[in-house]
Amino acid sequence: MATSVCPYAMDLTGSDLAGEAALLRRDGPASRVLLPGGVTAWAVTRHDTAKRLLSDPAISKDASLHWPSLKDGRIDDDWPLHHWVTAKNMLSAYGAEHTRLRRLIAGAFTHRRSEALRPQVVQHTAALLESLAQRPGDEPVDLIADFALELPIQVICELFGVSEAERPQLRHGLSESFRTSATAEEVRAAQESLHQVLAELVAAKRLAPADDLASALVWTRETDGARLTEQELVDTLLLMIGAGHETTVNLLGNAIVELLSHPDQLEQVVHGATGWDAVIEETLRARGPAAYVPLRFAVQDIDLGEHVVIRQGDPVLISFAAAGLDPEQHGPDAHEFQVARPNRHDHLAFGHGVHYCPGASLARLEAAVALPALFARFPRMRLARAVQDLEPTPSFITNGFREIPILLDPESAA
Repeated sequence: MATSVCPYAMDLTGSDLAGEAALLRRDGPASRVLLPGGVTAWAVTRHDTAKRLLSDPAISKDASLHWPSLKDGRIDDDWPLHHWVTAKNMLSAYGAEHTRLRRLIAGAFTHRRSEALRPQVVQHTAALLESLAQRPGDEPVDLIADFALELPIQVICELFGVSEAERPQLRHGLSESFRTSATAEEVRAAQESLHQVLAELVAAKRLAPADDLASALVWTRETDGARLTEQELVDTLLLMIGAGHETTVNLLGNAIVELLSHPDQLEQVVHGATGWDAVIEETLRARGPAAYVPLRFAVQDIDLGEHVVIRQGDPVLISFAAAGLDPEQHGPDAHEFQVARPNRHDHLAFGHGVHYCPGASLARLEAAVALPALFARFPRMRLARAVQDLEPTPSFITNGFREIPILLDPESAA
């Protein structure tokens, strides 16, 4: 085995997702890996295998149906990733149940609906940039905390009617839930906090419905309870708010770092030789904002070739970010960020098949508004720290940076 040890112990801190993926990719179409609590799974890092499995009905997201270890009680809430496999929403559903749950929110995230949000995205972007402009140009600011995080959390919280007062608790709970090095106790505390704030949100919308998606879901629950249980309501809100901002945070942050690290490519974009859509798609391909999303399960034995057979009931991890770096799909320079790459659209950053991310159009819209506005407002900004010294998010689920210290105008002190 290329990894030398089988199963390979996953780096729970996500310190080098790309390097780890390259290591696993050499093993074959899938590699045996070790997750927290001694759980073994198959990791898929090749583009062709990932795409095949993402659209194969022989792979399920429903652990309650298709993971013997959960059904038999060997996996309980002492497992740090328990919440990823027991939530009752479309992310963890299979077949007709998935279709039912997805249909409830699909209409809210069409391309047309996303475009209707453009004025709000423009407004929020302008306000954040104005706030940044008040800071000394030669003192570092964190573009994660002060820009890349703020924009999507404002947009998604307004969309779902989450008040300003509720957002800090929501933000902290989501951050802890994505931190895969967290203990089971830390994750349970985070999940309890999240469910508390969302239960209070649901109660508030019952008393005073508004023109937002949380009110719409509550209305669905109240008028047709057979279509949406109380747990499904809360867990759907958790999924949509969490996924609706986390992916965009990393998309913005990763694009900013890549452009500042490649000034020649930034110049092409700024002068119109390459479009901002190319920046967005190449970032999604080469620096995909989501890595692994636990877990999928084999409904039956699946023969992947090369003497690799996933047995019925085996857990499967598919890396969306790793698929974008597969040299078999994107060429020997797949690891390089190139905005002029001709096949940059051929990525799996938002998934594939029935679980394709419904918020993809909104994430692209936010990036398409925010990135050109940021670079136009601060054309001389520079990284305040070498790229290799930037800390990744402490997770093998998300693929981004904890902070991006920037000098907005390093020449202003001269």
